[in-house]
Amino acid sequence: MQLSAQIALILWLSVVAMRLPAGHAQGTTPAPVPAAVTHTVYPTGLGTPLGEQIGALLADPSVSRAHFGFAVATLDGAPLYGFNEGQLFRPASNNKIFSTATAMALLGPAKTFDTRIVGQLDAATGTVKGDLMLVGGGDANFGADDLPYIQRSERAKESSAAGGAPAIPQPPALTDLAELVDQLVAKGVRRIAGNVVGDDTLFPYEPYAESWAQDDQVWGYGAPVSALSIDNNQLTLIVTPGKLPGERASEIPVNAAVQLEQNVPYYKVEPEVRTVAAGTHAAGIQVERLTGSHVIRVYGEIAADAHPDVEELAIADPAEYAAMVLRSMLEQRGIVVTGTARAKHWPQSDARSYISELLAPAPCDATIAAGGRCAEDCAAKPGSSDPLLASHTSAPLAEDVVLTNKVSQNLHAELFLHNLGRLATCGSGSIVDGARVIRANLLHAGLDADDFIFFDGSGLSEHDLVAPRAMVTFLAYAAKQPWFAQWKASLPDAGEDGTLDARFPDPPLKGHLFAKTGTLGEANALSGYLEAASGRTLIFSIFVDDHTPATHAARVTMDKIIAAIAAAE
Repeated sequence: MQLSAQIALILWLSVVAMRLPAGHAQGTTPAPVPAAVTHTVYPTGLGTPLGEQIGALLADPSVSRAHFGFAVATLDGAPLYGFNEGQLFRPASNNKIFSTATAMALLGPAKTFDTRIVGQLDAATGTVKGDLMLVGGGDANFGADDLPYIQRSERAKESSAAGGAPAIPQPPALTDLAELVDQLVAKGVRRIAGNVVGDDTLFPYEPYAESWAQDDQVWGYGAPVSALSIDNNQLTLIVTPGKLPGERASEIPVNAAVQLEQNVPYYKVEPEVRTVAAGTHAAGIQVERLTGSHVIRVYGEIAADAHPDVEELAIADPAEYAAMVLRSMLEQRGIVVTGTARAKHWPQSDARSYISELLAPAPCDATIAAGGRCAEDCAAKPGSSDPLLASHTSAPLAEDVVLTNKVSQNLHAELFLHNLGRLATCGSGSIVDGARVIRANLLHAGLDADDFIFFDGSGLSEHDLVAPRAMVTFLAYAAKQPWFAQWKASLPDAGEDGTLDARFPDPPLKGHLFAKTGTLGEANALSGYLEAASGRTLIFSIFVDDHTPATHAARVTMDKIIAAIAAAE
């Protein structure tokens, strides 16, 4: 059962008031208590033309019952305008501002991640004695072909240049995995006398964070998190209208073609989609997969003249799927595999409450709170003692940050959080380890400890809360950091790319607003940097919660408020 934002806040404040344990068994010292933050006053703009304009926008009946909050400041953080700036809102994908920026700060733009194959090879016979282990290293892009980021319009040009006709759907190439197999062949591997194991024990197995909606878990944007991820942990489903036969085609519905692009038979698809007459208002496509099931039911309607419906579906167990594909690739190259393909997970065993753990002291808290970085010489994880047979190194972290913020990639943001928990503190890499690191970095940036709480790195959790003034404070802090230029370039550019490619399509905001979007149920967010009419750069953060469903009025109002501020400043 999901907690409301109000109940979550009450729980948060009650835990803050408790006396917490002195430390962990490792002998860590208590983290320093954050100094009380004195908040500067944000002018309301009452009695000014701008204030009256914004007041009229908020009074419109289409949005008057929604909960709005925003803060605007100069680039150095001096407050210019605020409304409910100290209240808490669900940030949705604005969470990625904190997770990606903290990754840039503490892991570094050049950080890479290795995916390895290990096992005991008898070179004389070419036999791997026992299991062949594919060991995940927390690489969010393993098996994918998304880097470097190319904006949608450029990808469309590439497709057009290639002929314009839709390509025949094919399973993904998974080039990174194929290259690992090439390395095994080059080493003379001819037989695996055991199983092929997908090992994601780098982190505790926590595929979903607290309060992720169950109905999100079938879709690619809600894919489970794994240290051994493959092709974004999702598969492409394509529903193509069937051809209607005969002169009475408009009266004769036929089945549509339903195809799931998978490299191995992981899911069984039950298609129940009808093609209806051209011009018909079709009911649309729905996908259903019960928890723990490998059966996908696809049902609904698609019009005969409609473009193919393309959906991304989550892989239930990415480590298992990766092992199955690796086994298939090995056999295609003539390597005999005597065993099966399976996953190896590290079950979560810490039963303590998330919030108490989040606030408890942890290794390296003091270093991060003082603006430092921790060493990355953490203890080896399971599987690393076996001989290395093949390896793949990821692209630099900065490239992934661009992709993550531009397209709002949830899985990648979650893997930043897990890697922060493991590398920045030598922790286990659990969700709470990563959230603790981000929290420590935000306190170092000067945020009020009561102005935010996070249960994940992507913003999918309904429990995440942040105040607009906290976001503005952090954005002002980020602007002073050595990694800022690279990180700011990862934010969607209004009217140009990413999740803002169709918003603010006209001057003066097109190309002059760089911000992260956020959408989660009846919550919307937009925060970033704005080049105002005066020529100076402003920082802004605007949130709306609990707006009326099935309407875009709240988002339209958000954009009008931002345009009004840009014109006035």
